[in-house]
Amino acid sequence: MDLLWLGSRHGLNSFEQIAIVGVVLTAFASLLYAWLLRGIVLKKDKGTQKMQEVWNAIRIGADSYLNRQLRTILPVIGALTVVLFLSVYIVPPTREAAEEFGKNAQIIVAIGRTIAFIMGALFSLLVGQLGMRMAIQANVRAASAARRSFNESLSIAYYSGTVTGMLVDGLGLFGGTLIFIVFGKASPDALLGFGFGGTLLALFMRVGGGIFTKAADVGADLVGKVEKDIPEDDPRNAAVIADLVGDNVGDCAGMAADIFESYEVTIVSSLLLGLALMAIDPTHSLKWIVFPLIIRAIGVISSIIGTFTVPMWVKFPIKFLRAHDAEEAMFRSYEVSSINTVLWSFLLAIFYAQDWRLAMLTAIGVGLAVAFNPLTSYFTSTKKAPVKEIVEATKTGPATTILSGLSVGMESSVWALVVIVISFIAALLLYGGETHSTYVLYAVAMIGIGMLSHTGNNVAMDSYGPISDNANGIGEMAWQGMKDEETMKARQIMADLDAVGNTTKAITKGIAIASAVIAAVSLFASYITDIGIVQQQLIDAGQQGVQLIKDIRISDTRVFVGFLLGGALPWLFSSLAIRAVSRAASKVVEEVRRQFKIPGLMEGKVKPDYARVVDISTASAQKELIPLATISVLMPIAVGLILQVEALGGFLAGVILSGQMLAVFMSNAGGAWDNAKKSIEDEPRDLEKNTGKGSERHKAGVVGDTVGDPLKDTAGPALNPMIKVVNLVSLLAAPIIVKYSATSGGVSVGAFLIAIILLVGVTWAIRRSKAPVPAIK
Repeated sequence: MDLLWLGSRHGLNSFEQIAIVGVVLTAFASLLYAWLLRGIVLKKDKGTQKMQEVWNAIRIGADSYLNRQLRTILPVIGALTVVLFLSVYIVPPTREAAEEFGKNAQIIVAIGRTIAFIMGALFSLLVGQLGMRMAIQANVRAASAARRSFNESLSIAYYSGTVTGMLVDGLGLFGGTLIFIVFGKASPDALLGFGFGGTLLALFMRVGGGIFTKAADVGADLVGKVEKDIPEDDPRNAAVIADLVGDNVGDCAGMAADIFESYEVTIVSSLLLGLALMAIDPTHSLKWIVFPLIIRAIGVISSIIGTFTVPMWVKFPIKFLRAHDAEEAMFRSYEVSSINTVLWSFLLAIFYAQDWRLAMLTAIGVGLAVAFNPLTSYFTSTKKAPVKEIVEATKTGPATTILSGLSVGMESSVWALVVIVISFIAALLLYGGETHSTYVLYAVAMIGIGMLSHTGNNVAMDSYGPISDNANGIGEMAWQGMKDEETMKARQIMADLDAVGNTTKAITKGIAIASAVIAAVSLFASYITDIGIVQQQLIDAGQQGVQLIKDIRISDTRVFVGFLLGGALPWLFSSLAIRAVSRAASKVVEEVRRQFKIPGLMEGKVKPDYARVVDISTASAQKELIPLATISVLMPIAVGLILQVEALGGFLAGVILSGQMLAVFMSNAGGAWDNAKKSIEDEPRDLEKNTGKGSERHKAGVVGDTVGDPLKDTAGPALNPMIKVVNLVSLLAAPIIVKYSATSGGVSVGAFLIAIILLVGVTWAIRRSKAPVPAIK
């Protein structure tokens, strides 16, 4: 048997050939399932004319933002495509590439890496763009369905989120598998390009979407809720449409691209380490490469089964298994997917890989994702002690509210790290007895494979949040003043679905951050392995001044300096992102205040100029895209050229540790403040007793929420792709750094000059980010 030449070219046995073909077919099945769910959602009606007017304003705003974002980032993608193509000619191709392609190895690897980079960027863009557009199509339909039944509205919101989730699954699995089929043992060069393309696009979409959504949200809340004491989605607020648009470009497009790049990066790192392990393993078994691909395919099938059953749990015939609300139905479906994946992973590990430990690693990864549900929920749920503590703190004003939220976020970051460390210890216990450290590094990568095996479920839960939020906002604006029984029932359904969406968004943010850390650690492991291979290759080729490095010594002063610089980078990145939100929100506040002074607007006789606030948020978001990406790309190269390649490893370790702690802190602190505010809003309104909307406690809660918004929805999530961009750039640049900067006596003059130019670029990026936003005409 020789399917797709997998046997003759790559040495796969009959089962492995069938399995790889099955993985590709599963990827297409995922895309087919997404297309079928899309058809189910689009068949639903879009409600009344007034609902469609609000929806159309959101759709136009989101489309115009993404189109402008695409025009901003395309030149950068084009320039990096040329750089990636030429980079292959600086250092000779790997030994595996030479064996695979002979004398044409260099040009084939150059073309392959370039195409893989474009493919990764394109897939990430498709996931973000199509996912956002699907969410926009669903929000008005979910609002309309709420007039008929809870279950129908839930199905529309969740199934449309599942469309995005299955796009992530299908495209991510197809891309990684296709590269292996084409390149075989020479896959690492192309895989790095694939991962870098997806991660860079995710960074652009995360940063831009986060700044847009929080600038509008903060501006709308501070003026509308605090100063004017009007409802959240009141149509008189000029920022309300921009706020609803922001939910789509930030939480849908940005989050989808973010999780997609984590999904593909974990595949990339597992294949990189699997190829390294295959060379070490005495049997030279291909199971180290094939096993993670099959597990991902099993995860896709599990996600299809789990996501399709979500609406069924609400009306399940067996009473004790029936879900009481949307949140319980989603968790029940996740449990179904988890059980299916773990069961099949043990069968695969025992009968194919003949190593039960691989299944155990998958189970640990699945368990890690499940563990983050109650962990994140504890620190952000309105029913738990931390949020209740913040609610209590609002009695004494905004200052104590903020202090209480800061303490909650800091503590949550510690426990999140402890959970991740426990999973790493488990990997060490399972494979620590092996002769080579690469086994343990591969085990960590397999935990990442298991953790993101149910990406379809995760993205569905996340996208459900902004869809239900938008649907609730559309209802609030379109049904204003209507008090009939059907409308009041629909409003309650949308409020209940929206409340669940806040929890699911917080949980998936926790999973996204944890998966980013797992993926980054896997890439860090790949960096150490790859450096040794490159150095040995250059030594064999007669390169002078190259010293073989087998580990990264923190006792080395240069490494420690690199570690400190790496730890500082997430703080600089977050500072610039938060400052961008602050500047943009100030402009939105001024604009909303100006429009509230227009005669007749507060009485509802004059319609606000929603487009102007959308333009302000768009201009602010686009301004930050290039500077923040520039810092993420240039800093690791500059550190590597000046302090050399071992210090760059310390730099990566610092970025991972500092970035993880900071991201979890910001995400959970913001989520806790948000839900504390919502707890007060759910209280009966009584200004004398200081309860409910409009009370002093509520105003303190809104201040806490507005402080937390840019933390949990801009700076925190943007750290996920930033960490992986830094790691992937380091991996791609490592051969060049080794060749041109590592000498026995220090740094070469050419490398030093290049590093100076790069640092000038970083300085320009910082100054550019701090510059004021141009005025909107």
